[in-house]
Amino acid sequence: MEGIFKRWQDAGNLLLGAWLLISPWAMGYAAGMPVAAWNAVILGVAIVVFAAVAMYMPRVWEEGINMALGVWLIASPWVLGFAAEANMMMNAVIVGILVAALAAWAMLRDKVFEKWWHDHHHAA
Repeated sequence: MEGIFKRWQDAGNLLLGAWLLISPWAMGYAAGMPVAAWNAVILGVAIVVFAAVAMYMPRVWEEGINMALGVWLIASPWVLGFAAEANMMMNAVIVGILVAALAAWAMLRDKVFEKWWHDHHHAA
């Protein structure tokens, strides 16, 4: 259990992914906006999976994937055409910002990444 609490950011992303997964029904757009709903469900599942993996096997690549998923969430309302729907757009953008920020934070706290960064950016 100790590994789970070393990077609480992963637990935060797990919760955000779970919210994203149920948000089409909780916010009432599952039937009316299928593109936005599928985006939320697919990204929610992906975020939950990678956050869960990161909780048990913390690796930088899992955080990188969650950062990319967060960035996609931020852009998705415009790319997929649901930016005019304020609630759906704000949900995707806010969850995307939080997922990317938590993943970046966890990545920066990773000792292996920290050593790699130091070795490659502080070498004289």
